[in-house]
Amino acid sequence: MSRSFRRSNPITIVLAGILCIGFFVFFFSGGDAPVIGKNRGAGETASNPLSPASLPFRKSKANAPRVAPPVVHYYMNNLTTSRTPIENEETVLILTPMARFYQEYWDNLAKLSYPHSLISLGFIIPKTKEGNAAYAALQAQIAKTQSGPKPKRFAAVTILRQDTENPLSSQAETERHKMENQKVRRAAMSKARNSLLFTTMGPTTSWVLWMDADIIETPPSLIQDLAAYDVPIIVPNCFQRHYDKEKKTSIIREYDLNNWIDSPTAKEMGAKMGKDEILLEGYGEMPTYRSLMAKMYDPSADPTTKIKLDGVGGTTLLVKAEVHRDGAMFPPFAFYNLIETEGFAKMAKRLNWESFGLPNYLVFHYDE
Repeated sequence: MSRSFRRSNPITIVLAGILCIGFFVFFFSGGDAPVIGKNRGAGETASNPLSPASLPFRKSKANAPRVAPPVVHYYMNNLTTSRTPIENEETVLILTPMARFYQEYWDNLAKLSYPHSLISLGFIIPKTKEGNAAYAALQAQIAKTQSGPKPKRFAAVTILRQDTENPLSSQAETERHKMENQKVRRAAMSKARNSLLFTTMGPTTSWVLWMDADIIETPPSLIQDLAAYDVPIIVPNCFQRHYDKEKKTSIIREYDLNNWIDSPTAKEMGAKMGKDEILLEGYGEMPTYRSLMAKMYDPSADPTTKIKLDGVGGTTLLVKAEVHRDGAMFPPFAFYNLIETEGFAKMAKRLNWESFGLPNYLVFHYDE
């Protein structure tokens, strides 16, 4: 058979076409890798302690054969963070450093209207007397919720116990907010936040919602409300409900002063500081003249108003998981003279991620 005949043989052409099609199907199909964020069954669990942290793990019986650790491929391009997170089944990781347990915090968490099957919870609790009490109370509520109706159960819950030394003798609000305690306190908070984040964020996490343990009231639609802005970092305005004994009336007052727009004065102060010194907000001894989002609240204004921020607080903070994956964490050291959540906003900005705030969208902090 001549060479020219073999090249023009229809059978050869058909076989070559099949091989080409097979190659393209193999190359673009993604193999047997999971499609992140899709078709997550409520009963899906990890089969081994080394399985991804984003799945709940159930221990096998003592005499059961040990299951081999799985090998799983994740294609991160399949992970979305969109304005419609429920429709796209985007998973949310809610992280809470907890020194005290407030029942109102848990009740508010349980009322969130975002599908609980798409929410994982993470806590870090110090090994102190107060921390042990918080741990016991939290465990009781978790057991009650996770054994209740399936729609109310969370996808996974992780609790870390913190062995590091607590820099403060008390968690009372007056002690926590003393100016001389801020650097050591917030450095310890940064370490706790980072430990919690690095331990719990899995490859299927789309959003990370930081919520302090003393946030006791938010709209049930909090997650989808904040995600709808489709920005890397966003914070609502944190207030307190307070009873004014002098006026004998209930009022609301601003609480979180770490959401701010920078000022020339603050920049000049930072330029004159040593590399290990930090700027603090809300103290008369250190007037920065920054524009505080807490002071911008207007009950008659548009609740959807969004502003750009240079510093953020962590009382309630929604972050696209890719921001953390890109390297933005909470510096426990002076980072451009900022620390913890404010340092996080600065670090994120250095990585080209912007922060935003909602001055007229309120969440409420426990009033001590």
